[in-house]
Amino acid sequence: MTSHVRVRFCPSPTGSPHVGLVRTALFNWAFARRHGGTIVFRMEDTDRERSTQESYDAILELWRWLGLDWDEGIEVGGPHGPYRQSERGDVYRDVLARLHEASYTYDCFCTPAEVDARRKASGSKTQGYDGFCRDLSAEQRAAFEAEGRSPVVRFRMPDGSIAWDDLVRGEISFETENVPDFALSRANGDPLYTLVNPVDDALMQITHVLRGEDLLSSTPRQLALFEALVALGVAQEVPAYGHLPYVMGQGNKKLSKRDPEAHALAYRDQGFLPEGLLNYLALLGWAIAADRDIFTVAEMVEAFDIKDVNPNPARFDLKKAEAINASHMRLLSVEDITHRALPFLKEAGVVSDPVSDADAQLLELAMPLVAERINKLTEAAPMLGFLFVDEADFTRDPDDVAKLLDETGRGVVQASYDALEGLREWSTAAIEEALRVALIEGMELKPRVAFGPVRVAVTGRRVSPPLFESMELLGRERSLARLRSALA
Repeated sequence: MTSHVRVRFCPSPTGSPHVGLVRTALFNWAFARRHGGTIVFRMEDTDRERSTQESYDAILELWRWLGLDWDEGIEVGGPHGPYRQSERGDVYRDVLARLHEASYTYDCFCTPAEVDARRKASGSKTQGYDGFCRDLSAEQRAAFEAEGRSPVVRFRMPDGSIAWDDLVRGEISFETENVPDFALSRANGDPLYTLVNPVDDALMQITHVLRGEDLLSSTPRQLALFEALVALGVAQEVPAYGHLPYVMGQGNKKLSKRDPEAHALAYRDQGFLPEGLLNYLALLGWAIAADRDIFTVAEMVEAFDIKDVNPNPARFDLKKAEAINASHMRLLSVEDITHRALPFLKEAGVVSDPVSDADAQLLELAMPLVAERINKLTEAAPMLGFLFVDEADFTRDPDDVAKLLDETGRGVVQASYDALEGLREWSTAAIEEALRVALIEGMELKPRVAFGPVRVAVTGRRVSPPLFESMELLGRERSLARLRSALA
């Protein structure tokens, strides 16, 4: 292994960041941190039509939320900038000129229709370019130019085979006769991904490229170009490549940007913890141990070995992601959960923004009641809302009312009101004692039947924090008023 590891994050700011992108970034990050290496973060924004500032900002926002820090690149700087491809045009033009001067490339004037027609006429089943313009005469070139054609620049693939020891998949080999000459720039001179990605890897001295399996077929082209860049002195060495498994969605299909589960920032908005999401994404191709699913990012770094990555496709399972997140919620202190849930409570209007002293005091008392019950941060607001809402705005879930506040349920609520109205001490223990005597002993009800109607009457929902503690926090007057209103 190279003495100093250098890897890169290189997303394209085109649309919402994908969970597969995060999984790839996480494996690069863990690999670099495991080996004390450097992480370079650059933006591949040469696709001017599809790149947006909104997507650029979303990627940075996502990386910060996840805690995937970097050492060099966007917003950090470093010796190999600029770190946005849209600002590196002079770099690419210079490399293109050097490749042309050394005859690694040639100008191609063919249209896609002409290439397709020649392929059909020859009966060839090989897709891609046929090398027609590889050795144009001066007259042929002049004729194309006279027609007003602008050429693309193509790279001359060498003869023979290209092989590499893939960090995930082992030995892989391609015959170059099956890898056609490929374009490095458009007819207008704009560089293509096929050029800019390897050139940036070369100039930023990237030592290890860990990327998705979907890019594996392009690796022979990158390796051939890299050998040319080394020969020209643009690159110091050819990086090691490792191709990570597909992330699959439903029906054995690759998880696409159209799938709702694919959008990484949505998990933050749904109340996932970054620790929970990263833990789950790490499991898409890697495991810390055969019998262990829950681990921290620090534990992942300590254990991560790229050779342990499973090359087989990994299925994205939302239910498992939620279960992993719930396990991480259980690892947090009540104070930490409160701090993290606060933005969601403010957004839902449960607490004031900024938080008033009264809301802060009530929240400090209430959060311990739900901290063990919520699996995502978004669940805090509906669980706690009944404590903070003004009485004029208090509502009950219509479905829960229909199920539990029927004639029998209203009878339970009436008995509860009668038992609590004259209670001298309004405490959790006293409330529980009074209700158990009235409902379980007096009415001979089972606890689930006894307390369900009371819960809906007082909190508005069948699912709530512990009932007796909730009623103590709600207070005598508000609790009795809600029992009365449920009977109205």
